[in-house]
Amino acid sequence: MPSRIRRSFRVLAPGSSLRRRVAYSLAIVRLILVPVIVLAVYYLFQVGFIVDRIVSYDAPAATLAQQATIEMLDARRSERNYLLLNDPGSLQAVRDSIGKVEQILNAIRDLNPSDQELTQQALDALHQYRQQFETAVALMGKPGQAQADRINEVVRAYERDLDNLLKSAPHKSRAQLIEELRERVDSFDTQISKTVQEGNPALRQITSALQNSGREVLDLASQLEARNWGRIENDHRKAKRLISRAEWSLAIVSTITFLVSVWISFVLPRQVVKPLISLKEAVDHAAAGNYEIDFDIQGAGEVVELANSIRNLIAHLREVK
Repeated sequence: MPSRIRRSFRVLAPGSSLRRRVAYSLAIVRLILVPVIVLAVYYLFQVGFIVDRIVSYDAPAATLAQQATIEMLDARRSERNYLLLNDPGSLQAVRDSIGKVEQILNAIRDLNPSDQELTQQALDALHQYRQQFETAVALMGKPGQAQADRINEVVRAYERDLDNLLKSAPHKSRAQLIEELRERVDSFDTQISKTVQEGNPALRQITSALQNSGREVLDLASQLEARNWGRIENDHRKAKRLISRAEWSLAIVSTITFLVSVWISFVLPRQVVKPLISLKEAVDHAAAGNYEIDFDIQGAGEVVELANSIRNLIAHLREVK
């Protein structure tokens, strides 16, 4: 009868319970995913907050400030038309534009609390403009009293001046033509204002005050628009920095998570699977009829208990045989 080859199998199962080690390993795998999830949620909320502030506050306020500027320019144009022609349609247009500007400024004040001080200044300037315009309306008198003949004379003089300018255009540069045209437009506005106001010194004074208050409203509306667009640009830069920081943070944490996962994938098989493989080889060796098997069992837990049971079983089979 051929001699049996005696083999030794080592079963190393450090730790206590296999179930506990597997649970610990799964818990570690889940815990290393927590930083990735937390960082992703944090940066998502930060970027979402910035986008919400742009969409809900800054962009609407900037658009409204732009609309206020446009309406105020319409009011100034209608104001000049009224003072020039004493036209009831222009009078109503000025009042409508003032009402729209007031509504827009109130909407900006309600929309963004940080703009309340500047918006209130614009509203105060607008109320002053309205009072001054109503004073000018009272000084103008009834429709039809404008000095039409003298105004027509100023217009004809302006047309002749423009004709002379166009005749000399071939001998001048484009920049010179633009500058001279601007000077003539300013001169025309001045002549018209003087013609309308010559017989009414009080109207001349209130017209100057109207220009100042109207300019103040326009300046404040421009400041509101610039401030909100500045906040939008600042928020846009913040969002870009957050996105860049999120990319780097998530890349670093993901790399660490990957390395830890790889490390666990090597440790877990060595501590759990390898002892089971040794036991399988021992059982296969015994199934082939060779019961001369020694076990080197170290550790504790279910794997060690299984190894002891297999060792006792093989020892019993060896005795029976």
